Amino acid sequence: MTKGRTVLFSAIAVIVSLIVSLAAAEMILRVKNSAGTNYDIEMWKYANTLKKPSDDPLMGHEHRPNKEAHLQNVDIRTNEYGLRGGPVPPLKPGERRILFLGSSITLGWGVPEDQTVTALIQEKFNKDGADVQVLNAGIGNYNTTRYSELLLKRLTMLEPTDIVINYFINDAEILPAGGGNWILRHSQLAVTLWIAANRLFGQTGMGNLESHYRAAYDPQSEGYKEMLAGLDRIKAYADAHHVRVYLAITPDVHQLTNYPFRYIHERMAGVAAKEGFTFVDLYPPFEHEKPENIWAMPGDPHPNARGHQLMADTLYPVLKGP
Repeated sequence: MTKGRTVLFSAIAVIVSLIVSLAAAEMILRVKNSAGTNYDIEMWKYANTLKKPSDDPLMGHEHRPNKEAHLQNVDIRTNEYGLRGGPVPPLKPGERRILFLGSSITLGWGVPEDQTVTALIQEKFNKDGADVQVLNAGIGNYNTTRYSELLLKRLTMLEPTDIVINYFINDAEILPAGGGNWILRHSQLAVTLWIAANRLFGQTGMGNLESHYRAAYDPQSEGYKEMLAGLDRIKAYADAHHVRVYLAITPDVHQLTNYPFRYIHERMAGVAAKEGFTFVDLYPPFEHEKPENIWAMPGDPHPNARGHQLMADTLYPVLKGP
């Protein structure tokens, strides 16, 4: 065998071994992650099963209508409008239709459908015998720009009588278009390595989180300006159609004692007043909770079913009215 052929066969052997090793690692990861307890992988599955790229660049992505998936050990289904839950019944004369806008907290990531804030509020209205529909338009990785656009481009036909902006403090961030490349969309190994690299070289910790939000809520930051513009668009729609609007701000549940983001809640209370929205601060019911009792699971700081119950108990009296 010539030296050239020896090198060629050696190179082929290395390539084949690498492919086999990568395939084995992918299979091992998929088996390990089948328990549904890896937050990052479950979010990756969510993006691949229930989301689709939007033809509207301001939205970036949307929910696929009439789809179901088992994610983080919870069943999530979408209806014909891409909302979480079952079909939307026709609106009866005089009936209220309350539409919740927001991101993954509103969606109820990691929370069974019947224990989400929207389902719990619906249950309370039902017990009171009120003619009210409560709809959940939450979509993961959304901000104010995205859910205001979702309302105006996809959901106006629902003719809501009330809109609840279920605001979270990262709604003033500028979000990348997303989508990733083919490998990241199809390989758990690739996405695991990508996330590990980002965490290794990125900034972590509460101090950096606080600095991040100080920058995000600088009145001159582009994300902050876009957030205000999104709220203006919701106000314009609401004024034109005589819709009541509520802005409810959910706290970041990393640190609830000596909460570092009160200034954001205060800022948004002022913004809500300027827009004519009813403001609801959801921090007080969380204030004395231990974060580990509120997280959906270790490593996932989304509010769990208890967190959603606290939100529903606070919001319902406001929505019910006098």
